[in-house]
Amino acid sequence: MSDGTAIAGPDGALRCPWALSTEDYVAYHDEEWGRPVHGDDALYERLSLEAFQSGLSWITILRRRPGFRAAFADFKIAKVAAFTDEDRERLLADAGIIRNRAKIDATLANARVLAEWAPGELDEFIWSHAPAPGPAPKTLGDVPAVTPESTALSKALKKRGLRFVGPTTAYALMQACGLVDDHLEACVARSAP
Repeated sequence: MSDGTAIAGPDGALRCPWALSTEDYVAYHDEEWGRPVHGDDALYERLSLEAFQSGLSWITILRRRPGFRAAFADFKIAKVAAFTDEDRERLLADAGIIRNRAKIDATLANARVLAEWAPGELDEFIWSHAPAPGPAPKTLGDVPAVTPESTALSKALKKRGLRFVGPTTAYALMQACGLVDDHLEACVARSAP
């Protein structure tokens, strides 16, 4: 059992313990998590997937990500904003995604809100909440679930009309999109470009 510090993976490299439970996690951890993400559509996708993950394991979302991308027009804000009631019914019947009515409705509503924003506004808005880099966490116990910055981002997104963006979801977004680097101090991915 891990004490929450980085542990060696199959290749001998030290990684965050959560990353070693499946091959899917290893690839996600090494190649995506914590790397800077920019672009309105890319950030809308991450925001939507983090909302769908709420209450579930991230591996459930990660393994269904191709289905989500197919169902939600590759998370192109303009396309999703134009979805009709028929599209909503199609999504509710799509076994390739999480068929949660509230989360689907929030994803559609968020696209409609974001379609009214100027190009680049979502990217600038989210990244304006990035905290100054802090010390690297040594153990998983040093990694918070919520921070003052994620609480501020959550409140700001809600004030602008977005849904399913609580402080925990906002922090998961910040971690996934590189606004914060929560790879453990000894993790091989911490120093990756």
